[in-house]
Amino acid sequence: MAIDFDLGADLQALQARIRTFIADDIIPLESDPRRTPHGPTEELRRELTTKARAAGLLSPHVSHEYGGLALSHVGRAIAFEEAGYSPLGALALNVFAPDEGNMHLLEAVATPEQKERWLRPLASAAIRSCFCMTEPPPGAGSDPSMLTTTARRDGDHFVINGGKWFITGADGAAFTIIMANAEGEGATMFLADMNTSGIVVERSMGSLDSCFPGGHGVVRFEDVRVAAADILGEVGKGFQYAQVRLSPARLTHCMRWLGAARRAHDIATDYARRRHAFGKAIGEHEGVGFMLADNEMDLHVARLVTLNCAWVLDQGKLARHESSRAKVIVSEATWRVVDRCVQVLGGQGVTDETIVARIFADLRAFRIYDGPSEVHRWSIAKRILKGKMN
Repeated sequence: MAIDFDLGADLQALQARIRTFIADDIIPLESDPRRTPHGPTEELRRELTTKARAAGLLSPHVSHEYGGLALSHVGRAIAFEEAGYSPLGALALNVFAPDEGNMHLLEAVATPEQKERWLRPLASAAIRSCFCMTEPPPGAGSDPSMLTTTARRDGDHFVINGGKWFITGADGAAFTIIMANAEGEGATMFLADMNTSGIVVERSMGSLDSCFPGGHGVVRFEDVRVAAADILGEVGKGFQYAQVRLSPARLTHCMRWLGAARRAHDIATDYARRRHAFGKAIGEHEGVGFMLADNEMDLHVARLVTLNCAWVLDQGKLARHESSRAKVIVSEATWRVVDRCVQVLGGQGVTDETIVARIFADLRAFRIYDGPSEVHRWSIAKRILKGKMN
């Protein structure tokens, strides 16, 4: 099999466009006061997406039919890394979680009517969404088979009851995808507007990260009636559709956080050139220079494993093994990079004098989101022992 690392003229041009857009239009807004502990405000989100729309960069991952650039997964790897260079970049391009993953799932599974009702306004950034899967104990977390939220048939409707937490973007979302156990039929995904009677956002949870609009919510479902026509896909195939969503979504996290880690590395490198101690620039001391070298190696490996998994997805495969592998490698490599950057910056690294402390806080959760490293290692090991890596 030939391996070609040439991005081609079109992707190189897109990369340059996004890099310039982030530098000129988005980074200047990073200190905008329209940020809360639970993420950017809706007003700021709309301003950011308006800028991306004017630049022709909004929702580059969705098909032309819904206003996007129809990028391949490899193309997304290039675009999303550039967007991730700013904590506001993914939000501006409308490629942030969970909306990016929801758009991918809706394009793959939803009916034409569902796409018009929910996907089109989501792709245009007119609305936000959330994905309700994770539950408090004893419900589903890393083990989705522990799903406790139920959906009972009642004529041409289902009645949903249960609770979810860590629901990113719940506060202010226009609609949600609910994973529930249809009694006697299995895990099923349902589409529902968030203003549907019985859907209650109880609170937003305090968290280290502050980059997701709407924060992370606790959501309760009390006799929520959802029409059978609003089932996403087929009854009982919820876990199957989750894999359609989760493998690419894991990888897009890798893409975005790779950009953030590169930003931190660039800042630390610039500081290591300018800051002098003991007669020379601190980067010339091995203690600092070696950290920068280790950063370069971690970033390079993280990018290669991301591109490899993106290529596998572009071949039409689920890439479960490759996405688990990439998730662990990239989440841990980017964490090491940003941690070293804090160390290189010294006192400035733990203050808001640079963006690095904010990236540090936002990035820590990446080793947990979309499956903690330990669960992915366990999954990888099972495939190794069964000889089923491909």
